[in-house]
Formats: sequence, structure tokens, C-alpha cells
Amino acid sequence: MTAKKTWNAEITITETDNEVKAEARLRGKAGGQMVGQGTARCNPADENVPAIGDELAVARAMSHLSHQLLQRAAHDIEVHTARPVERLHV
Repeated sequence: MTAKKTWNAEITITETDNEVKAEARLRGKAGGQMVGQGTARCNPADENVPAIGDELAVARAMSHLSHQLLQRAAHDIEVHTARPVERLHV
């Protein structure tokens, strides 16, 4: 049997003077949505290149989200097997 599932990720980027904040929101997973957050700041000595700040903030938000998803998976495995999970890797 083949099953197809769709999860949707939405990324919101907010820029201020020298800081970029990103929020990665994952929807479609049973049990609601998950949100990851990331921030990037421009060093005053560096040239301000907004695209680089966006990339860093989004990467950090997605990394945060992926770690939450791994933690949830580990928890679900432990509940299902009644045994502790030592470590899950990305």
C-alpha cells in the first residue's frame, strides 16, 4: 500500500535595521504545527547584504525546527517501544 502525505512549511522573514528574524512554521504533521526561529545580525564592520542575513536567519530557523521534529520523533519512538532512544541524528 502506498500513502501520500503533505506537510507544508511557511517561512516568514522580518528585517529591522541590523537584524533579521525568521520563523519556519511546519503544518500538516499530526498534532498541530511546529515553529522554528532564527536570527541573524549584521556586524557593524561588515557590509550590509540583506540576502545573506535572510539566508542565515532562515537556515537557523529551519535547523531549530528540524531539532524539534527529531525530539518529537524520539519521544514518539520511546512511547511506542517503551525503551529510551539514545540519539537521533539529522
